[in-house]
Amino acid sequence: MAGHEFFEPADRKRPLAEPTAADPLAAEEPRQSCDPAFKHGVVVGFDGSTSSERALAYAIGMARRSGSGLIIVHVANRLPTTVWAGCEPPVFVDVPDHRTEVLGLELACADYLAEVPWILVERGGDICHELEEVGREYEADAIVVGSTHGIVGRIFGSVAGRLAKRAQRPVVVIP
Repeated sequence: MAGHEFFEPADRKRPLAEPTAADPLAAEEPRQSCDPAFKHGVVVGFDGSTSSERALAYAIGMARRSGSGLIIVHVANRLPTTVWAGCEPPVFVDVPDHRTEVLGLELACADYLAEVPWILVERGGDICHELEEVGREYEADAIVVGSTHGIVGRIFGSVAGRLAKRAQRPVVVIP
């Protein structure tokens, strides 16, 4: 099965009442609902690195053995930028990340993904938060990530370590 991203249908039903200023949560656009075919699937963080490729291979086997779908998550980069006028606190802006498109094409051509149904989900923001959020939305049985090597992981803490501490579901870290 070829992977694909979910887009919001044009005929999606909207609430009849307009959100009011008294209810700030009502004004937020809810996240798109996930495909029920991927409920209780396996979430895997993937960025094309060697470590994430090993995590993907493990997650494929895990999804195949459990008879579930595979939710491949690529978290796009976000760079902090400071608004200098007025010395306002830093805000985050999305940086265009065409890497998801490239990864999607590579994954669509991969023979090893023919064994399980899969989708590619793109998110922007903190990697740990977004992986856990996708896991919550899909009610995932596990989140699989590759380990971080090098000085950056030692200084700032690895994604795998931070995720294992805060996740509400099992986290599998592949060396």
